[in-house]
Amino acid sequence: MESSIDIIEKVKLKKPIFIEGLPGVGNVGRVVAGYLISELNAKKFAEMYSPYFLPLVLLQEDSVIHPLKCEFYYVRGEKNDLVILTGDSQSSDPQGHYEFAQKVIKFVKDLGVRDVITIGGFAEGRLVQKPRVIGAVNDKELIKKYSTYGVLFQPSAIGSIVGASGLLIAEAKRNGMNGLCLLGETVGYPLITDPKAAEAVLMVLIKILDIKMDLTKIDKAVKEMEEKLKKTEEIHRKLQELSEKKDTESLKYIG
Repeated sequence: MESSIDIIEKVKLKKPIFIEGLPGVGNVGRVVAGYLISELNAKKFAEMYSPYFLPLVLLQEDSVIHPLKCEFYYVRGEKNDLVILTGDSQSSDPQGHYEFAQKVIKFVKDLGVRDVITIGGFAEGRLVQKPRVIGAVNDKELIKKYSTYGVLFQPSAIGSIVGASGLLIAEAKRNGMNGLCLLGETVGYPLITDPKAAEAVLMVLIKILDIKMDLTKIDKAVKEMEEKLKKTEEIHRKLQELSEKKDTESLKYIG
């Protein structure tokens, strides 16, 4: 079996930029993607299902099941349209991470995407009062460009990026696409949402995208997301445990 993408609406996009924000450390990516979708009135146009997600469904209050999935949204822009990916979970299997990344990149490349931006949290292991945004790229020529937006490039600090945020920009490179990963500094406790880290990333991201956005509602948005995030925290805990069992030394960051 393979991951599959169900098209809800066929869209033609103008110079689209792809943004990924899935659950991970500090839920930074999930919050950033969710806030963009809400504030920019993004419209869902595709859903992705994968046999590499954990073998369970979520039960809603009305007793109706909710299968784990990821969702693609689009936003029309003046210069560039946006494609935003968010969802319930990442893969629970190493092979699944690669299959997922390959599937996603092929899909967005066919939409005309040439620039990929992934969002995650960088676990510092301590409280961070003023989170920085640390970056990684798939081409060193991009460092100068994104440094002007306040992105810090410290490869020795990051070590490794585990999961979709890293693999997507690696797969983008193989497909001739530019890739940037933005990591918001956070304490790194699993399942604790960090709105400060998400806000720091958002401030950088809106400069890169050259869009206007009201960030004053982010705390409220996080509270509204928390209920849904709680429903998947057992999933994220299992993902964390799986990663730690496989290699407790090298997995410094998951996101």
